[in-house]
Amino acid sequence: MNQGRSITTLIFTVIVGAGAALAYAMHIVGADLGAAGIGIGALILALVVSSAIRVANQWDRAVILRLGKFHSLKGPGLFFMIPVIDVIPYWIDTRVITTGFKAEKTLTKDTVPVDVDAVLFWKVLDPKKAALDVADYQSAIAWASQTALRDVIAKPCFQTCSKAETK
Repeated sequence: MNQGRSITTLIFTVIVGAGAALAYAMHIVGADLGAAGIGIGALILALVVSSAIRVANQWDRAVILRLGKFHSLKGPGLFFMIPVIDVIPYWIDTRVITTGFKAEKTLTKDTVPVDVDAVLFWKVLDPKKAALDVADYQSAIAWASQTALRDVIAKPCFQTCSKAETK
């Protein structure tokens, strides 16, 4: 998943390029030790700065953990984090997602076996809860939907059937 890597690559290249140009200028003057220090310093600075910058797409939210504890929810757009201390374990998609599933063999109320294919349309409304309160929220949604479909198929219909039969 490309999460705004083009801007971090650009910033890394600009910092390393500026450091290399400055190191070359120092080398021409004759300060070889200073030039090596500037080159190494520019490389380290470029690594730190480029690893601190992230970009989230319009539909993505990044869950940031600071030293293993929830810190914030970021996105969309450009945001910064502290390298090594902050971690993004989850990128949560907030668009409407479709999940197809099959309810396998299910018995109807009059014990007729049926196979049902279904599509579930769902959307994450609270990315923090989806990431932190459920181990695998996508599988949990699929399993809960499949179970609910089986229950609806096998459930005797009292009010709905009687209304439909009278019309």
